[in-house]
Amino acid sequence: MAGKEGSGMVVRYAGRLGVVASVALNLAALALYIRRRFFGGSGSGDGGGGREIATVEPSKGKPLVTPDSVVNLDHGDPTMYEAFWRETGDRATIVIPGCQTMSYFSDVGGFCWFLEPGFEREVRRLHRLVGNAVVDGYHVLVGTGSTQLFQAALYALSPATDGAPMSVVSPAPYYSSYPAVTNFLNSGLYRWAGDANTFDGDTCIELVCSPNNPDGGIRKAVIESKSGKAIHDFAYYWPQYTPITEAAGHDIMLFTVSKCTGHAGTRLGWALVKDREVAQKMIKFIELNTIGVSKDSQLRAAKILGAVCDGYETSLDGEASRLFHFARQQMMERWSKLRAAVAASDIFTLPNELSNYCTFVKETITTNPPFAWLRCEKEGVKDLEGFLREHKIITRGGTKFGVDGRFVRVSMLDTDEAFNVFMDRLASLK
Repeated sequence: MAGKEGSGMVVRYAGRLGVVASVALNLAALALYIRRRFFGGSGSGDGGGGREIATVEPSKGKPLVTPDSVVNLDHGDPTMYEAFWRETGDRATIVIPGCQTMSYFSDVGGFCWFLEPGFEREVRRLHRLVGNAVVDGYHVLVGTGSTQLFQAALYALSPATDGAPMSVVSPAPYYSSYPAVTNFLNSGLYRWAGDANTFDGDTCIELVCSPNNPDGGIRKAVIESKSGKAIHDFAYYWPQYTPITEAAGHDIMLFTVSKCTGHAGTRLGWALVKDREVAQKMIKFIELNTIGVSKDSQLRAAKILGAVCDGYETSLDGEASRLFHFARQQMMERWSKLRAAVAASDIFTLPNELSNYCTFVKETITTNPPFAWLRCEKEGVKDLEGFLREHKIITRGGTKFGVDGRFVRVSMLDTDEAFNVFMDRLASLK
């Protein structure tokens, strides 16, 4: 009897030890998960031979700028917007489960089968809010940035014949990537033909960038021929850069998330296309080029554009939630500092400041272009890009835009640190 009782006690004691051991093991596993998930440590207790759980962290982007750094203002990298979105919190955050967005198709029965319906809704909503483009009667297309849509439009507008390639032109100074992107594939359908102001051919595709990259000017089509076709690049037609004077209603209009909200890394643009056949050809190009466009990027962009609209239509946070007001204030302050520095110098000039009535903010405002079109008047300086590089300022020279080397394009959209270092160095140049 005593033996059975002792045996039972041993069993019960062993069972309790098992429970304790199980709880301890679970707690250890939880601690390991927390360490790996939130602190980035490997935490493997087997000398590194155990299987580690991979953690995914976003890239760091560009290095921090110090007073001794080389300041790279060649690209229009819109990191200025980080400050706004850092304060936005969960209103622009989206979580995509692993089982979602797996299919190629977004809307099988829709006009553009890879266009997310939610993204299309927010695009139309945003344009109606800002009033910078007509959306009724237009097809919305999505692309991997506006560059892919630009290529799709060239394909759609070029005649499918065995004749000479269609000429592609734009008034100088034109966006520096237009020639390179147009000629990159050495297509038999189209070719770069230079400055629209000097074009003397019969037919062409004209690229109308307004506000213009690089000088911020407001552009209209130069080629008035009935056989001419136009693509309107409205990447910068937003109220932080220029007064909104009308709802544009051209045949093909290109926009991009990067310069609207600052999310360049999302790599997303959209087109408003009036003609159904042209839109179908553009869709076919994107289908063959990349088999559609990232659905994950579209979902994120829809959330971001929705947050922008909510900031004006439903938010109670006032100015703090209004993207265009934030960005316009930033641009105004930067342009004020730059114009003061240039006015105090003896060697630099800028285009004249322009103003107009803006239907979005309901007042007369000045233009604040995303790029400064800087000209050097110093005798002997014919290569301003090289001159500034010697002072650790990287810009993009005028020859890339179809004009002479006394001009450079300078990004106004970088971080405060980069802009302030640029201002200090510019002020020191005589």
